[in-house]
Amino acid sequence: DGHVVVVGSVAGFELYAGGAGYTAAKHAERALTRTLRLELLGKPIRVTEIDPGLVGGTEFSLVRFKGDADRARKVYEGLTPLAPEDVADCIAWAVTRPSHVNIDEIVVRPRDQASATEFNRRPT
Repeated sequence: DGHVVVVGSVAGFELYAGGAGYTAAKHAERALTRTLRLELLGKPIRVTEIDPGLVGGTEFSLVRFKGDADRARKVYEGLTPLAPEDVADCIAWAVTRPSHVNIDEIVVRPRDQASATEFNRRPT
């Protein structure tokens, strides 16, 4: 049995200003994953999409803001983002289900994030 795991993003189904290229790529990735699931039906291969929200401890915001470390740091200010390990836990859970179980999608966000643009920021 095989298992294809695609790490997407909430940007695959939510939009935000300044993210046209990224959200377009993640929407395409989502379409590819869902099409792959259809095309592999009947074969011993599962397909899972993991869509995390805000994840800290990566270079995502630094790259997004072209190396502006202050701007990148402010993305995470006043909230606790997901850690890369949180996303890894979701992947591990999905791939360790019995072979007859397919987890199509997991959307995981920090508690302080309701959407791609709505956050509960605490005073710092």
